[in-house]
Amino acid sequence: MQIGRVTGKVVATIKLGSITGLKFLVVQPLGEDEKPAGEEIVAVDTVQAGANELVFYVTGREATLPLPNPVNPVDATIVGIVDSID
Repeated sequence: MQIGRVTGKVVATIKLGSITGLKFLVVQPLGEDEKPAGEEIVAVDTVQAGANELVFYVTGREATLPLPNPVNPVDATIVGIVDSID
């Protein structure tokens, strides 16, 4: 899992049938110091995250597992909202 901050959303009027109804958000990956680390990514939102929220997400094969159809062309999925980091 990785930490990131939601910076925007993606609107797609036409999508593959198996991902219709899923919300896509733009996420800025963060390093251990909570500063931007790398380029922004697009991730499927499974937890109803909002703008500027701190989230954790998974990538690769694990990104498809939380989805209703685990055989999807998805590279990243938001799986939690971070309340605090100590």
